[in-house]
Amino acid sequence: MSSVKLGLHAIRVGNIFCIGRNYAAHAAELGNKVEDEPLVFLKPTSALLDESSPIRLPAYSDDVHHECELVALIGKGGSDISPDAALSHVAGYGIGLDLTARDAQAEAKRKGHPWTKAKGFRGAACVSTLVPAARVADPQQLKFELRVNGQLRQSGDAGLMLFTLAEQISYLSRLYGLSDGDLIFTGTPEGVARIVSGDQLDLSLHGQVSAHWKVE
Repeated sequence: MSSVKLGLHAIRVGNIFCIGRNYAAHAAELGNKVEDEPLVFLKPTSALLDESSPIRLPAYSDDVHHECELVALIGKGGSDISPDAALSHVAGYGIGLDLTARDAQAEAKRKGHPWTKAKGFRGAACVSTLVPAARVADPQQLKFELRVNGQLRQSGDAGLMLFTLAEQISYLSRLYGLSDGDLIFTGTPEGVARIVSGDQLDLSLHGQVSAHWKVE
């Protein structure tokens, strides 16, 4: 899978940018300090997963965590985009999971290695169908949640982001440049926890879209 759905249309994905530690409470729950600028990492497009396929946990990890996030699709790329113009570059919004093999991540950190094994395995970038940006007046007012087996695990409020989506877009465009079809995972709130085989995950971007995955 190398595309996402924007309404009824399939959009080919370019880069998958992820923003870490963008909610203070989540940084605190993992014992991480808050950064002075967005903490960026990447996922390969082979990590994309839509609702047509279940989540399959990697054999090398016994501690995969869910991280529920607001996801934005870039419809118009660019460089050096100003924060004031940033949201005009968004084509759609959705809800997703940045799955993390926490044990593999801890080992990588200990060795000073990149996080790719922990963040980029197949199925580690779950994305719902996206809704057109025109339906979202202000992404910073969006709220979202994740329920696991019917129990609320994460409840997010985009207004609590340390770096707004507009700031993220501007930053990414300055450092890396943005292309049509790039995805941005905007960070997860507190409440991340382990998922296991048989779990049922239900995500909701309030008033916009919902998604469901089963863990195999």
